[in-house]
Amino acid sequence: MSQSTTWKEALRDRMPDRLAHEIDIFEGQIELKKQRKLDDKVFAETRLRRGTYGQRYDNGQRHDGLRSRTLNFPAGDLTKGPETLWDAPGMQRIKIPYGGLTPDQLDVVAQTADEYSDGILHVTTRQDFQLHFVHIEDTPDLMRRLASVGITSQEACGNSVRNVTGCPLAGVCRTEAFDITPYADAMTYFLLGHDDAQDFGRKFKTAFSGCEHEACGLVMMHDLGLLARVQEVDGKLVRGFAVYVGGGLGTVPYQAKVLKEFVTEDEILPLAQAVARVFARLGEKRNRNQARIKFLIAKLGIEEFRRLVDEERKILPHDDRWTAYLKNIPSFEEAPSRPAVALNGSDKPAGFQQWFETNVYAQRQPGYYVVTVNLPLGDLTTEQAFRLADIAREFVGETMRTTVEQNIVLRWVAEADLPALYSALKAIGLGEPGAGTIVDITSCPGTDTCKLGIASSRGLAGELRTQLAARNATLPEAIKELKIKISGCFNSCGQHHVADIGFFGNSRRRNNRTVPHFQVVLGGKWRDNAGSYGLAVGAVPSKVVPEVLNTIVNRYANERDREESFQDWVTRLGKKQVKEILDPFTEVPLYETNPEFYSDWGDPREFGIGDIGVGECAGEVVSLFSMEIARAEAELFDAMIALDDGDYVLADQRAYNAMVLGARSLLRGQLVDCSDDPDLIVALFRNHFYDTELFFDKYAKGKFAEYLFERHADPNPNPDEDSAHRLIEEANLFIEAAHACDARVAGVVTGGVAL
Repeated sequence: MSQSTTWKEALRDRMPDRLAHEIDIFEGQIELKKQRKLDDKVFAETRLRRGTYGQRYDNGQRHDGLRSRTLNFPAGDLTKGPETLWDAPGMQRIKIPYGGLTPDQLDVVAQTADEYSDGILHVTTRQDFQLHFVHIEDTPDLMRRLASVGITSQEACGNSVRNVTGCPLAGVCRTEAFDITPYADAMTYFLLGHDDAQDFGRKFKTAFSGCEHEACGLVMMHDLGLLARVQEVDGKLVRGFAVYVGGGLGTVPYQAKVLKEFVTEDEILPLAQAVARVFARLGEKRNRNQARIKFLIAKLGIEEFRRLVDEERKILPHDDRWTAYLKNIPSFEEAPSRPAVALNGSDKPAGFQQWFETNVYAQRQPGYYVVTVNLPLGDLTTEQAFRLADIAREFVGETMRTTVEQNIVLRWVAEADLPALYSALKAIGLGEPGAGTIVDITSCPGTDTCKLGIASSRGLAGELRTQLAARNATLPEAIKELKIKISGCFNSCGQHHVADIGFFGNSRRRNNRTVPHFQVVLGGKWRDNAGSYGLAVGAVPSKVVPEVLNTIVNRYANERDREESFQDWVTRLGKKQVKEILDPFTEVPLYETNPEFYSDWGDPREFGIGDIGVGECAGEVVSLFSMEIARAEAELFDAMIALDDGDYVLADQRAYNAMVLGARSLLRGQLVDCSDDPDLIVALFRNHFYDTELFFDKYAKGKFAEYLFERHADPNPNPDEDSAHRLIEEANLFIEAAHACDARVAGVVTGGVAL
């Protein structure tokens, strides 16, 4: 492109008209915002709906010299971040529907990462790409370049239908009902920009799965999940889907409910439209903490929600797009670029066998394999991306996909090509084994770039990966398939709720300083499309997490019954024994003894320092809050025991008691007189901490206090397993918020959360 030609002019004939028009509008809105002619809130939503985020800058990574146009960061408190979007670059999310990607598209994403960001492509848990440190002024041209190869960032963020995810093995899987690819593609472009999907109170996530008992699309944790099924109708086998609604992780996870046991393929688009209309009309708008569809369904009940959707479907005006895509389904059938030739004992390079055992999957098409390119922390450099695109062209043509485990797969690899492909990947640093194993850890960005991060999820994930990989050859077979997932805060962007072993970041005030911690979450289920959620069982200092993990997995390997799953072992062990495992790791040494505990993984700075000196007596000065909150945590633990025992009434009551005790701990810590009367405690807490906004986090505001208020005002007379589980999650978050509030009151900086 010549210097006098703009990207808009150069790509005019290569962009779809609709996408080109959307980008032009956004460019105009950026100019209006510069001129202060566009309201801040309106501009925030419009940029988010195009995937453009602000990002965090208090992580010790200044990036001052990133590009010639990068401005110096303002001096002072970096925890506040840049004053405006123009002060520093942000993050750009790029939608990759169901992970489908071609080498040409990967080239263009890499080009934009090379020219506009820090040169790293990050694969997310929704099969997107994210580029960090992107100037907002560059985003229109970045979007145009992506649009020229059929990629959009429209509705990658914001209160919209997010990227539609799907199984990366779709079409080549040995156990799928049928290939979900054309259906996920149709859903993506039907809902993109649809008038009935523009008035949501929060985001809306959709997933497709071809198998019921694998992880695949994780439909059970989605707002809308579609599970492929074949059913006999009028004597003929018909394709269709079981449809689930109201799932979600976030701070408090909800399991999806069955909306329809079977919906024929010609009905999935109008049904999705009807769901969107009901959600847009009845979903919460003012309180973002209650604005996901899971809260609407919990409020209405699945039967009433189903009735409303059925009524809405009846009045929908006909749309030809509902079925027009069906005639194009054959066009999604993939063909190999090279013939299926057997390996037949060919020489194999060093390391090939270990890589083959973990990173190679035999397709249902004889002679062909899917190869997983394992991306540590979901990252690859632009140079790696360019060369990976060339490798794909050579070995598989255009059949690539990103995965929800933050990797990339190459499909239709001929068996005879596997050794050469491995050597090519190894030459560019992408030949690591361990895909899908305990070494392949999922992590959100955490404190590296996320404004909500509390602890360094990526730093911890990197450390655990390094340690596990170093002893991979000696790891017990029983633990090699376990899933580890890490989030930097409560929000489960790292999907810690559905891991065998999950961690999420928090903090504790110890020895008059703030210490990074992680809550340990055990017993989630990745299979069965995220079949069940784990529970937080205790917080440990960040720096002992590797020891905690090692202790847990070794106990499992040594104590499990033959073929006993990790979830079953945790259940059999029980919360009391789990607590006994964690107890030795909860202590924090004095700063003078071991200052390393007071910094986070990958960040040499101290995590946070209070201005209260250390006492001169022989023993540690323990705050009244610390003693009181321990009672709340003990009550919460007893609630978990009651849940395990199937006593849901007792579990509900103890979870509520834990929140009341948590509120009392803050009051007592501030020397506010209060009895054990819950009514008085809640009233005083509201007066001293809620109305004054002392309990408020910058991002969560008063959300966690509302958990207490709602349960106090409206006790559940008949709690069941789901509601008791949910209240325990809420009580845990309330107690975490109490810790954070105490630290803020004491003058210590902590992180924040949002649903």
